[in-house]
Amino acid sequence: MVKTIIEPFRIKTVEPIRMSTRREREGWLRECGWNLFLLSSERVLIDLLTDSGTGAMSSEQWSAMMRGDESYAGASSWFRFEQSIRSITGFRHILPTHQGRAAERILFTLTCGPGMAIPNNAHFDTTRANIEARGARAVDLPIPAAAHPEEDHPFKGDMDLGRLENFLREEKGKVPMVMVTITSNARGGQPVSLENLRGVRRLCDAHGLPLYLDACRFAENAWFIRTREKGQGDRSPREIARDVFALADGATMSAKKDGMANIGGFLAGNDDRLARLERDLLILTEGFPTYGGLAGRDLDAIAVGLNEALDPDYLRYRVASTAYLGDRLHAAGVPTVRPTGGHAVYIDARGFLDHLDPLSLPGQALACALYLEGGIRGVEVGTVMLGRKDPASGKDLPADLDLVRLAFPRRVYTQSHVDYCLEVILEAFRKRREIRGMRIVEEAPTLRHFTARFEPE
Repeated sequence: MVKTIIEPFRIKTVEPIRMSTRREREGWLRECGWNLFLLSSERVLIDLLTDSGTGAMSSEQWSAMMRGDESYAGASSWFRFEQSIRSITGFRHILPTHQGRAAERILFTLTCGPGMAIPNNAHFDTTRANIEARGARAVDLPIPAAAHPEEDHPFKGDMDLGRLENFLREEKGKVPMVMVTITSNARGGQPVSLENLRGVRRLCDAHGLPLYLDACRFAENAWFIRTREKGQGDRSPREIARDVFALADGATMSAKKDGMANIGGFLAGNDDRLARLERDLLILTEGFPTYGGLAGRDLDAIAVGLNEALDPDYLRYRVASTAYLGDRLHAAGVPTVRPTGGHAVYIDARGFLDHLDPLSLPGQALACALYLEGGIRGVEVGTVMLGRKDPASGKDLPADLDLVRLAFPRRVYTQSHVDYCLEVILEAFRKRREIRGMRIVEEAPTLRHFTARFEPE
C-alpha cells in the first residue's frame, strides 16, 4: 500500500534561489540589525517568515486574473468574489479590503473604544494592535494546555469557556464582541474545535454579544476538525466550514492565507446597520465597496483560491508537509509546539535555548541563529512580538511563550527543501549552547517586531 503523500500539483514555473555562505550571512545580519524582516529576500535561501501572501497561485487563478474587470464600480470580478465568499460563509454583507488588518481597523473603529475589552482565544499581532489603537484591551483566554508547548492536545486553539464566562460577567457592558482566531496563530497554529465554537456561541447568546471570527486559516481549521473531532470524519471541509461560519455573526479575513492569493481580504457580517457604517468607512479609506483597495484581477484570484483551499487533497498534503518536519524535530529531541500546526512548525525557543533568560529574547536569538546556520528565515513569536511593558518602569515583561514560527508558503517548497530545513535546525540544536541572547537597541511604539533593531548580548 502506497503511503507517501505527494504534492497534489505539478510545477510549471520556477524561481531561482540564490545560495549564500555563512560569512555573507553574518554580514547581512549586522546590516539589518539582526531583524530578519529587514533582510532583502534575495539573501534568503528558504523563506518561512510568513505564509501570508507568499504562496504560489494555480493555473486556474492565473487564468481568472486574465479576465479581471478593472471597472471602478460594479465590476464583474466583484460579483464573482462576493459569490465565492457568500457560498462558503453564508454572510449577507461582504466588504473587500486590501488585506486583513484593514478589515480589523474598520471593524474596531466602529465597535470599540477606551474602557472596552475584546476577548479572544489568542489575538495575533495586527488584531491586538488595532484593538489597542482604539484604547481598548485585547484579552487572551486560551485553554490551559495552550501554555504548555509539549502537551499533545488535539485542539489547543480552543477558548477557555470557564474563563470566558467569568470575564463576560465581570466586564459586563464593556465587551462589544467576542472573537475567535482559527487557527490560533499566536499559540502554535493550533485548531479550534466545533464543540468549543458552539460553547462560545452559547455564552455570546447568553450575554447578548456578537461572535466574530478571525478566519484567515478557516480551511486548515476545518481539516483539523474533520480529522480530529468525533463525528466529523465523513464530512467535507466545505461542509464543516459552513457550520463554523454559521456560528458567527461576522468575520475578518486576510485572503493572503487560505484565500491562496498574494494580496486581499474582506470584512463580512450579518448586521445591516453596522454594515452601512462599515461601507461608509471603507469608501473613505479603502475604496468603492466593489473593489475595496484591490484590482479586479486580485478579486478574481481570491474567488478561485478560496475554493481551492477547501480541496481535500490539497489540505491533506498541506497538513502532512508541516507535520513531517514537526514530527522529525520532535523525535530528535528539539522542543516544538505539539501537535504540529497546519501552516507552520513552531519551535519552543525557551526550551531550545534553556540557558537564556526570557528577557534575553531567545526567540529572536534562535531565529537569527537559523538564518546564520542555513539561510532559513523564520519569525519570533514571543516577547518581541507579543510582550508587554511594565506600566511603572517601562521595562519589557516576557510573553507567556517564546516561539520561532517557520511558516510554509502554500504550494512553494518541495520535500527536499523541508529535509534541508530539518538538517539546519538539527545542526543549530547541536550548537545551541553557543547561541547568545539579544537586546533591543531601537524600537517603534507599536508592532515593534517589524522594524526594531537588535544586537547580541
